[in-house]
Order: sequence, then C-alpha cells, then structure tokens
Amino acid sequence: MPELISDLHQPVLREDVLRFLSPLAGKIVVDGTLGLGGHTEALLQADDTVQVIGIDRDSEALELASQRLAHFGSRLRTIHGNFRELDQHLDSFHVATVDALLLDIGVSSLHLDADERGFSFRRDGPLDMRMNRTDSETAADWIHTASESDIADVIFEFGEERYGRRIARSIVRARAMGRIKSTLQLVEVICKAVPAKYDHRRMHPATRTFQAIRIFINDELGSLEGGLSVGFDRLAVGGTFVVISFHSLEDRIVK
Repeated sequence: MPELISDLHQPVLREDVLRFLSPLAGKIVVDGTLGLGGHTEALLQADDTVQVIGIDRDSEALELASQRLAHFGSRLRTIHGNFRELDQHLDSFHVATVDALLLDIGVSSLHLDADERGFSFRRDGPLDMRMNRTDSETAADWIHTASESDIADVIFEFGEERYGRRIARSIVRARAMGRIKSTLQLVEVICKAVPAKYDHRRMHPATRTFQAIRIFINDELGSLEGGLSVGFDRLAVGGTFVVISFHSLEDRIVK
C-alpha cells in the first residue's frame, strides 16, 4: 500500500518546500496538513535527523500516510486533529516550540477522487464534503436546513459566485420537493439556476458553489486564521513557516 500511495500521490511544490525549510538537520517540523504524506516523506528523506509531527483532520488520510511512512519509525509522530488546535497537539507531545511549520491548504486528491466523500461535482456520490468524517453536519444536512439568505451569503462569500442568490433560491425550491442527497442532484439544481450565458467552456457552473459549501462546512478559512496565529506563537526564534495556498480567499489571509 505505501508504494502505491507514493506512486499515485506527488506533493505540490515539493522542491520549493524543501528549499524553504532547509537546512533540516536536527529540526522539529510540523506538517499541519499531512494528507497522504508526500511533503513529510520528502522532509524525512532529506535528512535523517529531522523529526516531523504530522497533523490531519481526515482519519483516512492519516491512516494511509502512517502506512506510507511507517519505515521512518519514531521520527514521525502523527495526530488526528485540526492544525488550528496546534497548542494542544504540541502540548500532548511535550513540545514547547518547533523549528518549522508547513500548511498545504485546501482539498486533496484523496477527497476529490472518492465518490463517497461528495467533494466533486463531476462524480456522483452522497453530498457529504466533510474533511473530518466525525463532524456531525454534512453538506446535505446544511443545505436542507439553512435559510435561503444564508445559502446565498455562503455561495457569494466563499465561492465569489455572482449568481449566488439565484442558486440559493433554486436550492430552496428543489429541497421543498425532496432532500438533495447527492452531488449530481445539486449540480442539476445549480445548472438550472444559472443563465444560459454562463461560460461553460471556462468553468463548470457548479465549481464555485461546491467550493463555497466545502469551505463553509469545514470552516477552512477559520482553521487557516487560527492555525497561522497559534503557529507563529509556537515557532522558535529564527523558524520558518511555509504555507501553500491555491485561491484568493486563502491567499488574502496568508498575506
């Protein structure tokens, strides 16, 4: 299994991460978004004295990464949790400060490629979208109970979707006829709501709405803000904090 994961999962900006975090000798590094372990593997391979504390909110990802990296032994310590709770995670390992931190923000291929996780508008599956599957509220739960104005606000704020109010109105009408349970059900509702002039060649009409709901359900921006704040508090003098962000909402917070 670890070899298969290594073959399939190549971490983004691997060499840049190594360059910014070097020299690694004797350092304690926190990978706050361990995922499938690609960045951590590169760090542990780069120097045999570096130690990594890997955190991930997704227990499935954590298990797969632990299998992949088991041969590094005690140089890797893992914990199931959110990087915004870094204080308690480090306290549990009796670590006061760390030499470097890494966050790779956003959704991973593990989420997008798994139909049953409900992240992708291109795959049919239950409308879930939880990164931590122990959280109680799924995307379907929220869509079924949220007010039209709240849905519209989320789609506009976190998806920057200009047709957010039309989409929200369409969702409320559709749910009155039955619960929206699957990803493709929601895609159909969105496609009916947006005007014909929506540029389908450039972007799928559901892209921004799915992004918005995912970010909201997982409080991704709140986690980022909290993780940055506590991360700098626990970073040793002269330490390095590397954050990989993918869209403007994340980028504004990081900058």
